[in-house]
Amino acid sequence: MILLVDSGSTKADWTAVDNNGGTLFATATLGLNPSVLSGDEIIERISTNESISTNKKNIEKVFFYGAGCGTEKMKMYLKELLQNYFQNAEIQVYEDTYAAVFGTTPKGEKAIVCILGTGSNCSYFDGEKLHQKITSLGYIVMDDCSGNRFGRHIIRGYYFNEMPIYLREKLEQQYNLDADFIKNKLYKEPNPNAFLASFAKFLIEHKNTSFCKKYINEEIQLFIEHNILQFENAKEVPIHFIGSIAYYLKEELTEALHSHGLQIGNVYVKPMEGLINYHILNS
Repeated sequence: MILLVDSGSTKADWTAVDNNGGTLFATATLGLNPSVLSGDEIIERISTNESISTNKKNIEKVFFYGAGCGTEKMKMYLKELLQNYFQNAEIQVYEDTYAAVFGTTPKGEKAIVCILGTGSNCSYFDGEKLHQKITSLGYIVMDDCSGNRFGRHIIRGYYFNEMPIYLREKLEQQYNLDADFIKNKLYKEPNPNAFLASFAKFLIEHKNTSFCKKYINEEIQLFIEHNILQFENAKEVPIHFIGSIAYYLKEELTEALHSHGLQIGNVYVKPMEGLINYHILNS
């Protein structure tokens, strides 16, 4: 049994397949970002899932693709945790960009591959290897055009009284905007980036308003300038995207990319189907 995990900061999708690619079970847990969670928190999120816990002894291989796994230290930290839990399995841990690559890019194709979800990332795939020019420093100082960045704009716009009254009223109906509640979520509870990203849904639902459109256009431009255009051949290869932000802002992304002479490629919410095909073909 092969277990494939695609983990963001908000949610992790788990799919177990047999050697022919048949799905044995599919489930989800909260996200398992090792850069913002303790080891105990990670194991608790795994062990409380019945599908995973009841099958853990039968797992032969685990391929984990996750947010927060961009450094060797975090990869080894998470690999050790997973090895202690799945004691009969061979464990391999990759940063989440590899899931995006294998889930979007035909074998051997060169492409720029981006993630726009709770966080954001951008890499160049030369057909065999992944290349990155920028090391992410996480949601506080980076993550242009991500869910958590949009959430920050929504909260700031509300509290600085920049948001139009009709949007303020709608936001108050959908979210708890009490200052103590927000500060507790941001500074005392785990996954503050995921909490911020929960406000992105509101921005996308109202993306045609001038207030939301302003931040969408600004963040897309920042992502293009800071991430995509770092690669000298950006105009020569397709640019693929994974993530809910990319999926629901595909029209805006396409327009912005075209304005820079860039070519949009595949845009998917999740990479799991492509991951299954990749691992069956390469197992």
